[in-house]
Amino acid sequence: MSEEIVILTEAAALQIKEMMKESEEDAAFLRVAVRGGGCSGLSYGMGFAAEREEKDMLSEQFGIQLIVDQNDSAILKGTKIDYKQSMMGGGFTIDNPNAIASCGCGSSFRTAKNAGSPEEC
Repeated sequence: MSEEIVILTEAAALQIKEMMKESEEDAAFLRVAVRGGGCSGLSYGMGFAAEREEKDMLSEQFGIQLIVDQNDSAILKGTKIDYKQSMMGGGFTIDNPNAIASCGCGSSFRTAKNAGSPEEC
């Protein structure tokens, strides 16, 4: 793909590589997805996948094979995933320019065209 749907920072890629190594998933793909639910209607999903599906879009960033289902690409277009470390620990941050509202938890959102079905937090 010429333009990345989801952009990984180097810090996020390093953390993902470490997680892959710890879980013995060195050859896996990183799947980034959107699911219905969460406080705002949609939520992010991120996990390892052994295989690509037919509708998956593939990109490689910092040695990570990242896949996004074609159906999620419009919602995730331009999304940046970073990893921040602080005195209280570390965690992934997701900055989606398509999100018009998000929940305090940071993993639930909605877009102008996709509201999803909110759940209680």
